[in-house]
Amino acid sequence: MSDQVENAHGLRLGVDLGGTKIAGIVLDGDAGVRAERRIDTPEGGYLATIEAIVDLVNALEAEVGTAGLPLGVGTPGSVLASTGRLRNANSQCLNGKPLGADLSTALSRDVRLANDADCLALSEARDGAGAAFDNVFGVILGTGVGGGVVINNQLITGRNGLAGEWGHTCLPWPTSAETRQPPRCWCGLDSCLEAWLSGPGMSADHVRRGGYNIPAQDIVERAEAGERLAGATLKVWLQRVARSMAMIVNILDPEVIVVGGGLSQIRWLYSEVPKIWAEHAFAESIDTPLVAAQHGDASGVRGAARLWPLP
Repeated sequence: MSDQVENAHGLRLGVDLGGTKIAGIVLDGDAGVRAERRIDTPEGGYLATIEAIVDLVNALEAEVGTAGLPLGVGTPGSVLASTGRLRNANSQCLNGKPLGADLSTALSRDVRLANDADCLALSEARDGAGAAFDNVFGVILGTGVGGGVVINNQLITGRNGLAGEWGHTCLPWPTSAETRQPPRCWCGLDSCLEAWLSGPGMSADHVRRGGYNIPAQDIVERAEAGERLAGATLKVWLQRVARSMAMIVNILDPEVIVVGGGLSQIRWLYSEVPKIWAEHAFAESIDTPLVAAQHGDASGVRGAARLWPLP
């Protein structure tokens, strides 16, 4: 099925499907933004999500005056190649659903899907903080935790569609306390990085230390204001991030690690993590750049548009 149009400006449309927001963008052939919008993710479940994406796509195409644009969608989780159905999404109403096929039917065109962290990595490798490097590992640290790999400007998905699935690997080099009290991840396993390093994971760890259940942003603000307990929570979180990234250096040895998501705004990431990770990487020293995503929270939706090659 494909009613997509060829257009003089090489327009491509991207949608980033998040747990609370759905972002949409239209890029032209020079990666310039022609239109962009954000809407709240509906609470009505899967069918309401389909309807919301269709309405968003129609509104963006009306704004640029061109219908049937090539569409890429960044999603939590990944698509099981044998069935075309989503799996491993923390937005659990999506799991087991043929999102790509249903969107294709609703919009009368082919739709390309990729994991949201893959989209971030692709965006930053093409024209963002990783553009000067051939081997880029992109990280999302936010409500969820994920990773994506881009080599020579090509997104690497792997045989099983799991390449870069960093958030559901186990916390490496755990301390005895971490081994005794591993948090249960929503996926059903213990000690996943998502359970330790996500915003909710930081909040849960703060509670375990005797603090209040407050958002990660509040913990960081209190730490910077000198509150001792919040500072301890943040310090241990940074150590866990460093160990987890050292594992990536050992396996992939990327030329750069680019960080997106809400927690990427924690400035201590970029000064403190590189001081720690060499203790766990299999080398005397590590000089891998650790940088924030150049396109910020727009990286995912820009990468979704780039699932269709720009001219």
